[in-house]
Amino acid sequence: MANSNVELIRALRETAARLGKGANYQWGHMGSCNCGHLAQTITKYSKSKIHGAAMWRYGDWREQLRDYCPQSGLPLDEVIDQMLDMGITRQELAYLETLSDPSVCQLLPQEKRYLQHNNRDDVVLYLNTWAKTLEKDLIDNLPKQEIPHQHAVLILSS
Repeated sequence: MANSNVELIRALRETAARLGKGANYQWGHMGSCNCGHLAQTITKYSKSKIHGAAMWRYGDWREQLRDYCPQSGLPLDEVIDQMLDMGITRQELAYLETLSDPSVCQLLPQEKRYLQHNNRDDVVLYLNTWAKTLEKDLIDNLPKQEIPHQHAVLILSS
């Protein structure tokens, strides 16, 4: 599971909110797809810059993640570096592209367990559910004397 941290949780929620408000979404575009939108949030790059970075090598996000090399110097590998630095794993990014992480999907409402990878509303639901799982993990692992539970929720939601 991703390294639960406030910055990642905020990035997931910000991405979900932007998509929920109607941001340009196109699953077949490397900068406007599921991973592309999260990359926009984390890197602050435009969809065009992310898409252009991906064109240096063949493949969709899953293939690019499989071929990722931190020493390659390829532009999309640098984008992936920033995403990994946020605490996400390569496997989780591959799951994001297909909305298929078992640990996230099992927490979805029963009638929404089988999401369509290219459906904006399903992406928003997945991102928000993922953020909730990371938030719960973060709160559960706080030293009990450090921050009372009710205050931790306020800190994360701000």
